[in-house]
Amino acid sequence: MASTRDVQRRIKSVNNTKKITRAMEMEAAVKMRRAVEAVLRTRTYANLSWETVLNLSKSMNGNGMHPLLSKRGKVEKIGIILITSNRGLCGGFNTAIINKVNDSIKKYHFQGEKAVIEAEFVLVGKKGAAIRLHGHEIVADFPKLDLAAEVNEIVPVAKMIIGDFLSGKYDKVMVAYTDFVSASKQVPRVKQILPVDIEAHDEFLGVVGKDTRVGVTQEFLEEKHEKHMSNKYVYEYTFEPSPREVLDEMIPRLIEVQLYQALLESNASEQSARMAAMHQATEAATDMVKELTLFYNKARQASITAEIAEISAGANALAE
Repeated sequence: MASTRDVQRRIKSVNNTKKITRAMEMEAAVKMRRAVEAVLRTRTYANLSWETVLNLSKSMNGNGMHPLLSKRGKVEKIGIILITSNRGLCGGFNTAIINKVNDSIKKYHFQGEKAVIEAEFVLVGKKGAAIRLHGHEIVADFPKLDLAAEVNEIVPVAKMIIGDFLSGKYDKVMVAYTDFVSASKQVPRVKQILPVDIEAHDEFLGVVGKDTRVGVTQEFLEEKHEKHMSNKYVYEYTFEPSPREVLDEMIPRLIEVQLYQALLESNASEQSARMAAMHQATEAATDMVKELTLFYNKARQASITAEIAEISAGANALAE
């Protein structure tokens, strides 16, 4: 049985750990609030920018399809942008998104044990390197800040992936990130970003995130387009300098906005997961201190009882 001194040392050690986890929980809470504010600020712009590109794309019917809107006849190789964290201590945040993308590849890109579609990864965040353990190839690794301040931080990734798609290296480009739903719920998602699929039925493929402050959803966009088409008036758009040149500028910006939004969603989810993990660690430390204190009191009481018994036995021996 451990001595009371050993138990005291362990209680002190657990209390010190508890102070660290509580401090990390408070720090994560502050970062989470900032990250959530950034997510909410950009969701409206991301949604409305998608609506603009959708309307432009619809108006170009018969004028030729833009290369970033054109679907490939046969998909043989895809590029996946994997957004994870740089550090651990955030529960199952990284494991969830890595397992999600790995399961997605197995489900859609394998027939039995044979890969029918080759997948390559572009990492944003150090922890994504664990995808190599599943047998996948990493072609690029970009640095990631804990809190993204502006869209320029994701521009190099967007330029690289757009160039690879246009050159024919990839037939499809996906982004794997963790969607922020609430402080207690984060959902890993794999979303197609190239080619831009304006007919996607999944609202997370067509619309970036959700925003309760505006009614921009996939259903909203489809209903709006149907009303526009059924209207007896015919609207004609004027493009300057031309529809193709407008889309040449708009669609790459849309890709950048989608990737930036995915990065913000991932950052908010990461800080929420870290705050929850540190809160659980703090509670676990509190429970452990209570158990150790109870054990210490029992051991101390047993020691005192033994000493009293020894004194009584000695007194009785002297009296005889």
